Amino acid sequence: MDIDDVRDDLSQVLYSREQIDERIRQIAAEVDRDYEGKDLLLVGVLNGAIMVMSDLSRALRSHCEMEWMAISSYGAGTASSGVVRILKDLSVDLVGRHVLIVEDIVDTGLTLAYLVENLRARGPASVEIMTAFRKPEAIKNKITVKYVGFDIPNQFVVGYGLDYAGKYRNMTGLGILDPKVYLQE
Repeated sequence: MDIDDVRDDLSQVLYSREQIDERIRQIAAEVDRDYEGKDLLLVGVLNGAIMVMSDLSRALRSHCEMEWMAISSYGAGTASSGVVRILKDLSVDLVGRHVLIVEDIVDTGLTLAYLVENLRARGPASVEIMTAFRKPEAIKNKITVKYVGFDIPNQFVVGYGLDYAGKYRNMTGLGILDPKVYLQE
């Protein structure tokens, strides 16, 4: 879905598909350099990371393995509930592996801090984070994100894997969802 298809639902377009694609290619080049010769495992966080995981993995020039986890702290709302739940766990052993968590967005950091602690307890060689988008003003937990696509304002955003109640996830760019959309429900 092109961003123009839902422009009336957005108060602002932040990034186009082309801008996101270019930044993901730049990050992939950094990942290739940093993990050269290492056993890299990309761990995508469902459902939001589907787009960034697909694009990042295709932009890499080196081999990597991919796994998925489903973790939730949102439900159908627009703000974190504060409770983290693992809905789907990994099916591979992490001992000695270099793990790169691939996220769609880092906002409060609650979910990600929990995930990093959980994965580090499994004996990997390293655990790092890549996110397409980060809301610096919203971060409440101290976490280090090694690769950041874009820093964005602390507003409710949709597109490029990010949804509101299951919608907008397949929008090619990123935009701020107009409050009229979620306040009318």
